[in-house]
Amino acid sequence: MLTLIQNDQEVPSGNFLEWLREYELPVRIIKPYTGEVLPPLADTSALIVLGGAMGVHDCGRFPYLLAVKSYIQEAVIQEVPLLGICLGGQMLADVLGAPVHAQRNGEMGLHSVEVLAPGASDPLFHDIPESFTTFQWHNDSFEIPASAVCLASSANCAQQAFRYGDSQYGLQFHPEVTRDIIASWIESSGMVDDASWILEDFIRKEEEYTAASRKILGNFLRIAHLLH
Repeated sequence: MLTLIQNDQEVPSGNFLEWLREYELPVRIIKPYTGEVLPPLADTSALIVLGGAMGVHDCGRFPYLLAVKSYIQEAVIQEVPLLGICLGGQMLADVLGAPVHAQRNGEMGLHSVEVLAPGASDPLFHDIPESFTTFQWHNDSFEIPASAVCLASSANCAQQAFRYGDSQYGLQFHPEVTRDIIASWIESSGMVDDASWILEDFIRKEEEYTAASRKILGNFLRIAHLLH
């Protein structure tokens, strides 16, 4: 069973859920911000942890993040395949002892991400172009944990992806978003007039974005032995 943790009402699984259903993979979405309890890891074959508007260090305002961090820590110990996206990747870095910086190296909109030499041979980036277009919406950023490998970088944020162990990954970018999700984030941000270009740019390049994003999800599922 694939477990998908949604940390924020406004940061849903987007395209990921649609693609998982197409693959006919059993998936459960857990929303700890509503009080839902995280399932036993023994029942989880792989874990995807989504993003959120809050930060890694905001556990005082969002106490459920403590439970999510503890769950990630246990997944690391048990070597459960894990894909952390934005906040999810930052929480993975945090539990591995790496600094996560608030208001540093922020990015919004579509950006090019460069696959580094270690990433070129990593199964997560199999068949991904050396430079690919993906979506960014973050103010905070992680550093690479000790014993982890940096896999990808961008012009404004050098740490875009890392692998810890054989099957645990942190991403700074968002491979799951849709037009509707982006529109809702723009509206929530209060930047409707100033940020309309973000959605327009996404629509123009959506096909390229979707191709890379779907490959990344499929590659992770193969790493987790959920796809062949």
